[in-house]
Amino acid sequence: MEIDQLPDGDLFTHQRLRAGEQAAAEALLGANGKNLSDPIPTVEDKWQLLPAFLRVKGLVKQHIDSFNYFIEVDIKKIVKANELVTSDIDPRFYLKYTGIRVGRPERTDADAANRMITPHECRLRDLTYSAPVVVDIEYTRGKSRVIRKGVPIGRMPIMLRSSHCVLTGSNDEEMARMHECPLDPGGYFIVRGTEKVILVQEQMSKNRIIVNTDTKGFINAGVLSSTQELKSNTY
Repeated sequence: MEIDQLPDGDLFTHQRLRAGEQAAAEALLGANGKNLSDPIPTVEDKWQLLPAFLRVKGLVKQHIDSFNYFIEVDIKKIVKANELVTSDIDPRFYLKYTGIRVGRPERTDADAANRMITPHECRLRDLTYSAPVVVDIEYTRGKSRVIRKGVPIGRMPIMLRSSHCVLTGSNDEEMARMHECPLDPGGYFIVRGTEKVILVQEQMSKNRIIVNTDTKGFINAGVLSSTQELKSNTY
């Protein structure tokens, strides 16, 4: 995620979080008499960074940050890039998306008195922990221009502990009231009552020149060329 892609409010929050993470890392390393700018001479010293990384970043923070960026920034960019729909038959007709928002998780029952839903209830009732997606649109009807706000277009699964999750910001007492474990890091979805997680896979970059050093110290370059028809390695 590049900082210059974030809006002003998100940029301030991002910088504040980065500063907090750096301060926490410095505190952890300072206990051993080390600093973040110190060189790391041995493999044993590098392994000492792992507990500090897990305590500062955790195992799922990259998933949560990525999902938050998608529903708060990326989805708006996608709609902005495809905001105008025109008609080939009647050039006077158009439909324009002027905004999009992802709501909070809620029940879909028509007669529900309390609209808020928790992940625990979704697990018990085989439901999807999701939130409505609404858009603001502008279109023509005859010779008049019509503007509508908050038109629902679908639902989106919400990642647990993300910015739109009901668990975010809850203390231990509130978590217990919702039958959730305070130690649960989140970073996964609940789809039809089943917990789903996105697995991260590491693959060699395709169609890019990779420069590295072999076991004998020689520098070599290689590229994995890939198309729909064939794949080839060149060194």
